[in-house]
Formats: sequence, structure tokens, C-alpha cells
Amino acid sequence: MKRVLLILIFPLILMSSCSLIKKTSAPTNEFENYQEDLSGSRITFPDLEEQAAKEETAPKGGEKVLSADEDLEIALNNLKEANKAEMYWSGYTVLVYSGVDRDLAFKTRNDLFTYFPDFKTDMQYQQPRYLVKVGKFVNRIEALTYYHQLKENFPSSRIIQDRFLREGYVNPEPVTDGQQQN
Repeated sequence: MKRVLLILIFPLILMSSCSLIKKTSAPTNEFENYQEDLSGSRITFPDLEEQAAKEETAPKGGEKVLSADEDLEIALNNLKEANKAEMYWSGYTVLVYSGVDRDLAFKTRNDLFTYFPDFKTDMQYQQPRYLVKVGKFVNRIEALTYYHQLKENFPSSRIIQDRFLREGYVNPEPVTDGQQQN
């Protein structure tokens, strides 16, 4: 009995709730006289024909217009000059050995000289560990060629980020206690 009553009441409630929702639309003539001026916020571009005419009539003795290649060359030279002032540069190297055993570090370095005489190896001591590194690379992709060759004989080798002293960098004279900078 309850089921039958529930089955009859549920559709009735559903139908009555749907009838409450009415879609209202605005009359079409409500926005008939609406106007909005967007010309103040729009981007305007000069007419190409007018620009071409101005360039033809402009005097040619003024500034020199650089091509994209010349402009790029100037920018690269400026960047190169700015980088010369930096003492270090960031890059990548292949770390072949890192540990506290001094004898094993020297053995690894000697093995590198034996297996890969062309590779420039670098051995550093950063207390308390020894580091044996190969190469100085600007990006990781350059280091991958060395890494794949070294991985066969030295399975613990890996590529790491490192900072290198810039070649040709001249350290300015240090100021001593008795000197004053003007």
C-alpha cells in the first residue's frame, strides 16, 4: 500500500516542481536603443600605405637602420662583454668518483688516463671527500656523449651541475688595509 501511494505521489511532486520553473525572456525591444562606444579601448594600427609614403618622403641621411643580423650581433657582443666581468660560469660536468678514499680517487683518475687519454680529467679535494670529474660543458646535452662512454667502465658516473672559473679572467688587485679606494 505504501509503495503504491509512493509511486503515485512521486510523479505528482515531480510534475509540480517542473511547473514552478518558468523560463523568462527579455522582450526584444528592451535593448533596441542600446549603444556602446568601444573606440577608446580598441587598438588602432596606422595605415600601411600612409607609412610607406612617409618612409619614401623621409630624408635618408639620418639614422642608419640595422638589419636583424647586425642587431643580433651587437646584442651578442654586449652580452659577451657583460659575461667577461663574471668570475665563474655555470655548466655541467661528469662526476666519475666521489668518496673519502684517497687511494681509490687516484686509482680512478689513473684509470681514466688509461682508458680515455683524450678526456681532460680534474681531481678536487673538498673536505672530507675527493672528486674526480671529466669535462666542462655549457649544457647537459654536451655532457651526455662523455657520460655514455664513461658509463661502460665507470658505472657510478653521473652528470652534475658545476661552476667553473672563467678562462682568461683577471682578478682585480685586492685592496689591502693601508689602501683606500677613491
